Amino acid sequence: LCLQVPELEKATVRIRQPERVRGIIQALREQGVDKLQVISDFDMTLSRFGCNGRRCPTSHNILDTSRVISEDGKKKLKDLLHYYYPIEIDPNRTLEEKRPLMVEWWTKAHELLVQQKIHKGDIAQIVRESEAMLRDGFEEFFDQLHKNNVPLFIFSAGIGDVLEEIIRQANVFYSNVNVVSNYMDFNDDGVLTHFRGPLIHTYNKNNSVLQGTGYFQQLSTRTSIILLGDSMGDLTMADGVPSVENILKIGFLNDKVEERRGKYLDSYDIVLESDETLDVVNGILRYILAE
Repeated sequence: LCLQVPELEKATVRIRQPERVRGIIQALREQGVDKLQVISDFDMTLSRFGCNGRRCPTSHNILDTSRVISEDGKKKLKDLLHYYYPIEIDPNRTLEEKRPLMVEWWTKAHELLVQQKIHKGDIAQIVRESEAMLRDGFEEFFDQLHKNNVPLFIFSAGIGDVLEEIIRQANVFYSNVNVVSNYMDFNDDGVLTHFRGPLIHTYNKNNSVLQGTGYFQQLSTRTSIILLGDSMGDLTMADGVPSVENILKIGFLNDKVEERRGKYLDSYDIVLESDETLDVVNGILRYILAE
């Protein structure tokens, strides 16, 4: 397979069942472009986890640390992060334990943001001033999918208004891109009043929050899927697809690599360890989409 997709030889790549992965990639290619769709997480999957030894911000972080948040608000949001993030990534806790705690975290964070009276008009500038970065190779990724009319579904527990702005400022918000995320609602004066439901957190990214959107039903012929994520919660993002024939799950293992490696290798077909690029994804797409 490395002959067809040389990027799989990168040192960051780990695959537990190479034969199985070869079979899936082959099947995706044979099914052809008309059957393909890509389902992806956003924060730390399409966006970078770090740069030059520093953490890059998520769509929540961008807002949490921006000039429109009071010092007191920043401190409270940071305290929430320090309390809940270790729970989110703890390999020894079950999803059943984590889910209610994630709801608690997101709800408290959103309430704090609402108290800050954020203006809709400030969001573009906040994103411009932030250190948000998409992964290296993002242009090729978005361009390839757009050129081949492959739907890209971004399923994010982040803040939709912020992540859309990141994609827009990168000039890759094409017509084939659809986003489901936590969106803000503003009043007539453009001030944030609340977040629209349903609440999407790390561990409910599945069909339960897509009820009524009909997104996957419209794409019922798209039975070949490439799924991109960076957490265990991302593995259920394709659950709403009516009939999956082939699915390739690619996981970015960004943090606590040693202790989480086993779980990721059990769950994802391809695991990319501390890889800040979309090289492997782009290589696979190039091979699948080649005439």
